[in-house]
Amino acid sequence: MRWASQGPTTPREGAIVPIVIAMDGPSGSGKSSASKGVARALGLRYLDTGAMYRAMTWWMLREGVPVEDPAAVAARAMDPVLDSGTDPAAPTITVDGADVSGPIRTREVTNAVSAVSSVPAVRTRLVQLQREIIGIGGIVVEGRDIGTVVAPDAQVKVYLTASEEVRARRRAGDLAADPGASVTVTRAEQARRDRIDSTRAASPLTKAADAQEIDSTELGLDEVIEAVVRLVKERE
Repeated sequence: MRWASQGPTTPREGAIVPIVIAMDGPSGSGKSSASKGVARALGLRYLDTGAMYRAMTWWMLREGVPVEDPAAVAARAMDPVLDSGTDPAAPTITVDGADVSGPIRTREVTNAVSAVSSVPAVRTRLVQLQREIIGIGGIVVEGRDIGTVVAPDAQVKVYLTASEEVRARRRAGDLAADPGASVTVTRAEQARRDRIDSTRAASPLTKAADAQEIDSTELGLDEVIEAVVRLVKERE
């Protein structure tokens, strides 16, 4: 499998370098919107590591690989060609040359991604690729193990969370086109995913000891972005 960034490999002009901002947290906490907003505000690149795992999962499902079988997933983990862009204004992700930014957000992929991402062979490969994209820095990276595994030396670490109910409502809103994705169903599926992600042996979802926790339950997007930017400015 190959991973080549379609966006700039170095920070944009005016960016705070070589800073790496790690944004971790569970699904529905608002990581993606906040991370892109912070990257735009500071002139940094942006990487959605979750999209990488979703792209891998989408490919496995398309190829008929039994995603609940770790050995089967590991055997195919090197096959797809994935490419990601790092422009926060227009992030891209393709698999074998096809744009999959829409398909990877389906409920089917969402419910299968934890199984695929828990396979050590998948995580080892994608973590290596994530580190290559991070390079010298100048980037906001979102995921579940950024501050603990991917970039443990990140200068700013944030653990973004929210109540289960709020996260479920946000995720159900993202899946509005799926009539089966009610808040109740989404909350149950979300709880299952949280449990898998938090207890897996390979890079579990956990808050880094030196991460600043931000609870977005009662906060608007702009408030979250401002809080993270303030953490960065405090380092200057």
